[in-house]
Amino acid sequence: MKVGRNTKLLVEPAAVATGDIAFNLIVFFLVCASSQPDGGTKQSIPRSEQQEKTAQETKNIEVRLTRDEQSCLVNGDAIPLASLAERVKQLLLGKTRPQDKVIVVRSDAATPYQVWIRATGMIEEAGGSITIQREEEQTVAAP
Repeated sequence: MKVGRNTKLLVEPAAVATGDIAFNLIVFFLVCASSQPDGGTKQSIPRSEQQEKTAQETKNIEVRLTRDEQSCLVNGDAIPLASLAERVKQLLLGKTRPQDKVIVVRSDAATPYQVWIRATGMIEEAGGSITIQREEEQTVAAP
């Protein structure tokens, strides 16, 4: 009499793969759990308009920040950074419309982040609306 063989074998996954799967799951959950948004100062920056600008009725106030942490330029005049809010309040005294309270902030590439945050906070505290001046690309056509 012939004895039949039981050909049903148990197949187990390799023990090496379980460690890799566990590691991938741990990394996945750590990445998902730590994706909290960074805090910071909320600022409302007006959007730029793509329309052609006509003649401005009023000239905007310009604040220029440099790498010097103690001073800045307001409309070309050097003042201490600590008195920026007072100076902006003086310049905005007679202005009632929001478009008249726009303040152009320019900064050098070497301006520290802390100076930028401090200055923009002072401008907002004084009632100004901040806009950023970017360098514009110009194409020169040959005649």
